[in-house]
Amino acid sequence: MAKIIMHIDLNAFFATAETIKDPSLIGKPLIIAGTTRRGIVSTASYEARKYGIKSAMPTYMARRLCPEVIIRSSDFELYHRLSQDFFSYIKRYTNIIEIASIDECYADMTECMKNCSSPEQFLKELQDNLYKETKLLCSIGLAPTKFLAKMASDIKKPMGITIIRRKDIKKILWPIKIEDMYGIGKKTAPKLKELGIHTIRDFALNESKELKKLLGVNYQQFKDWVYGKGCDEVIVEQWDPKSVGHSSTFLFDTADYEEIKQMIYVLSQGVSKDATKQNKIGKKITLIIKNSEFKSFSKGKTIDYATNKFEDIYKCALELYNEYFEGKLIRLIGVTLSNLTNREDYQEQTNFFNLSKHQEECKTRIIINQINNKMNKEMLIPASKLKKE
Repeated sequence: MAKIIMHIDLNAFFATAETIKDPSLIGKPLIIAGTTRRGIVSTASYEARKYGIKSAMPTYMARRLCPEVIIRSSDFELYHRLSQDFFSYIKRYTNIIEIASIDECYADMTECMKNCSSPEQFLKELQDNLYKETKLLCSIGLAPTKFLAKMASDIKKPMGITIIRRKDIKKILWPIKIEDMYGIGKKTAPKLKELGIHTIRDFALNESKELKKLLGVNYQQFKDWVYGKGCDEVIVEQWDPKSVGHSSTFLFDTADYEEIKQMIYVLSQGVSKDATKQNKIGKKITLIIKNSEFKSFSKGKTIDYATNKFEDIYKCALELYNEYFEGKLIRLIGVTLSNLTNREDYQEQTNFFNLSKHQEECKTRIIINQINNKMNKEMLIPASKLKKE
């Protein structure tokens, strides 16, 4: 029995998030971008795209194309919160979810939709209810493999729904331009066109030695994909009880210091919040990055005391970035707290003269954490933190 795989992709996610924060931006040409000479566009609203503005375009060029374009800086704290709302919503339908980036995921809907008489209506209700609850727009692809589902979700935007069955592959998939095929990079597409391959159909029917040499080890995998034989396994990220971590994927490679710094800030907040909920503290902070080829690199630092405080995690993670990764192009970044122990089991070495003060601070912090965990939000914070902010 074929699996039912859904790929769901939020439309112009960063731009939509900004309109949720500020509804006066709805219907206007809007870009999320850096404002410096080297700034680039992260996301463009559909109104801005009508002027030819695209992601990864320099900001100054976007201004030339549309002088009245509205520019907003990235707000990763908002994007992270809305992203979590999005994934939580999808988990109402299935727990078999593979997060592909901050604004897209694969979901195994086989069990959920096995008795569904109208897949189109089911997906339309899922799409509409997501918008009603979160104001997030999405496009959905449904297919028997992950590749086909991904390709299907890209066909109609915004708010599109496309279902590709194996019998429909030649009709729906094969006419698509080769440069729009998932896995074919910007450098490879022109080389394929030199071989006379302009569509996925051309690729599917071409078995030349030149094509095999060009694609190398990827040749057979790509062939399988366009004939509907690709992977149908949705890989669920396993929870590691020995660590607490958060990560997020940028829409494209970035080396922008302020953008990356803000992302580290948001991720550190998430790690601190989760560790506090689990009543865990840790002594090692690790920063993980992935480049455009999704090769992973990590650097960690063990500190002298166990903590779950945001300030400690953020300070250490930012120091690791400054020392080892600043200036490098990054696609994904993550922050992890490890070497965990239960707070009540940890015996910190305390200076005799500061003992009473330390005990009072611990008691206060525990009470605050208990109340915040019970309310499931940060209702209370220490006055010292308020003063700093």
